[in-house]
Amino acid sequence: MESSNLGSVPEETLEEQHQQDSSKPVFSAFASRPDRPPTQSSSQKYSPLDWAAYFDREEDVCISDSNDVFHLYMAGKEGPVVFCLHGGGYSGLSFALSAGKIKEKARVVAMDLRGHGKSSTENDLDLSIETMCNDVFAVLNALYGDSPPAIVLVGHSMGGSVAVHVAAKKTLRSLAGLVVVDVVEGTAMASLIHMQKILSNRMQHFSSIEKAIEWSVRGGSLRNIDSARVSIPTTLSYDDSKQCYVYRARLEETEQYWRGWYEGLSEKFLSCPVPKVLLLAGTDRLDRALTIGQMQGKFQMVVVRHTGHAIQEDVPDEFATLILNFISRNRIGPHGVEIPGLGWRAQPRS
Repeated sequence: MESSNLGSVPEETLEEQHQQDSSKPVFSAFASRPDRPPTQSSSQKYSPLDWAAYFDREEDVCISDSNDVFHLYMAGKEGPVVFCLHGGGYSGLSFALSAGKIKEKARVVAMDLRGHGKSSTENDLDLSIETMCNDVFAVLNALYGDSPPAIVLVGHSMGGSVAVHVAAKKTLRSLAGLVVVDVVEGTAMASLIHMQKILSNRMQHFSSIEKAIEWSVRGGSLRNIDSARVSIPTTLSYDDSKQCYVYRARLEETEQYWRGWYEGLSEKFLSCPVPKVLLLAGTDRLDRALTIGQMQGKFQMVVVRHTGHAIQEDVPDEFATLILNFISRNRIGPHGVEIPGLGWRAQPRS
């Protein structure tokens, strides 16, 4: 197996760094590789798929008093808004396949974060947690103004950190729920020392988008071919000087911000005054604060088996079902928490 793969970003680490029994579920804040990469034969299997089969529309949101423009993918017409934040090196289309099912009962908005996908900002390299939080607030304000619907924040890895920090500020008054996907502070902090090596060792150039999609699947960063065919194209940009495709996100130049993504994350997550669920690909290194919090019933934890780091891409139907069950169980309606016979109420703040 190759020692690098598409999407090996500060979200993912190499299996060889952690020798473990293959029969034991592997958890990492970063990607875990499959035991056996799928065999592929036809290049047609890796041709790009149109996002429009899953989302209803796309939209550019221009932020006032700046040159920042954030790209959004949107779906659904009713219910609360499931606002999705992707991991480092991914894009909003990481949630495409799951959005196709979530939109049946809720609205979905998936944002290309700064320096990713089709978003364009004055400083694409400023991936500080404060800047990314401010971006989310700015986009939500541009979309909904002073009358936002109920928001369920969903964040994967780096995006999970952003979601937690946004929720922990307790200023998003319509926030009704928080879903964090496969990121734990302890594992993430311990993995940061390896990240520059992983970034430098991965394949840097692709002769075609198809080759990049193939690399992501055969290398193990994504296990669902259809999801890779939708999401990988927007993680790339064409370099005219090199005449090849390269990574859109220049993550190797953002190291100064990595620690800020994850430091103190567990306590912030536990402090968020809304219903919350942590979706994990394994439980090997659940840190002490979260272990205690989970035992005390402060949040729900779900271990999603037979998946890599990008749970929403690898098993999109199961992921969508988990999101919809979370919304239903907590009675989250379009305006807040539904109370039988009494309508709805805004989520209380502590």
